[in-house]
Amino acid sequence: MTLAILAVVAGLALLVWSADRFVEGAAATARHFGMPSLLVGMVIVGFGTSAPEMMVAALSAWQGNPGIALGNAYGSNIANIALILGVAALINPIVVHSQVLRKELPILTAVTCLAALQLWDGELSRVDAWVLLAVFGGLMTWSSWQGLRQRADALGVEVAQELAAHAMPIGRALGWLGFGLVMLIVSSRLLVWGAVAIARDLGVSDLIIGLTIVALGTSLPELASAVAAVRKGEHDIALGNVLGSNLFNTLAVVGIAGAIQPMATAPEVLFRDIPVMALLTVSLFGICYGFRGPGRINRFWGAALLAAYIGYTGLLLMSAFGRGT
Repeated sequence: MTLAILAVVAGLALLVWSADRFVEGAAATARHFGMPSLLVGMVIVGFGTSAPEMMVAALSAWQGNPGIALGNAYGSNIANIALILGVAALINPIVVHSQVLRKELPILTAVTCLAALQLWDGELSRVDAWVLLAVFGGLMTWSSWQGLRQRADALGVEVAQELAAHAMPIGRALGWLGFGLVMLIVSSRLLVWGAVAIARDLGVSDLIIGLTIVALGTSLPELASAVAAVRKGEHDIALGNVLGSNLFNTLAVVGIAGAIQPMATAPEVLFRDIPVMALLTVSLFGICYGFRGPGRINRFWGAALLAAYIGYTGLLLMSAFGRGT
């Protein structure tokens, strides 16, 4: 098991590093080709920070480990809201200004409901997967249209400032983009192999490993991005990364995995993990909507979200080792 643990640690570290290089290269390349800053923040950064989940889910499905694919996607969504926003809000309360983010919250809630409906029969078929990918394509088209017609938005301003601060020549941007993608593939293979080996040696399901170790590891880019953003007062970037990542995870990550390999889903996904993800999403919807001014995730709500993540992780560990699943 020692080799498997080393593989997971090395795979996660390389995955986080390569994802960061991939995002930098992709964002800089997009700006060189004239993509609006708001669109870069909503689409490019969202895609880049979800690239680890996409790679891990695709490889897991291809190798016949659907639990890791689903656990990675849904576990990352739970970690994004409860852990990442919780930690970020404890560092600096998050004020929600962006009208675009307010529009994305109801969409994320609807997409979460769609995920629950699709898994109600205990499987994710290829038809289900293609529906997810079709919805994803529609949302990306809508986001592009919104980004092109938007004249001023807090998220767009913050992304423009970040791009200006990290400007790079087109050759370097393309180099980081290509190299980051290759290393994402290599590190994902290493991580999946180690995760499967650990699950086998411990006698627990690959779903539990996907929901805990793999989900937490692939969420590290979002955590680093959110902490850096709130420290600089770029609150909409912190929240935008989480919302964008969760949309990508629920639609693209699960859709890609299901399109590669249809999968049966364990009952606990529908009756434990999906409800937790849905409850956190709905609570975020309520917290971030400011009915008498800007919404705000204060330190109280940050602590509550973090406590929810700790409680959920404890529940997973109890189910894994207390009941031998």
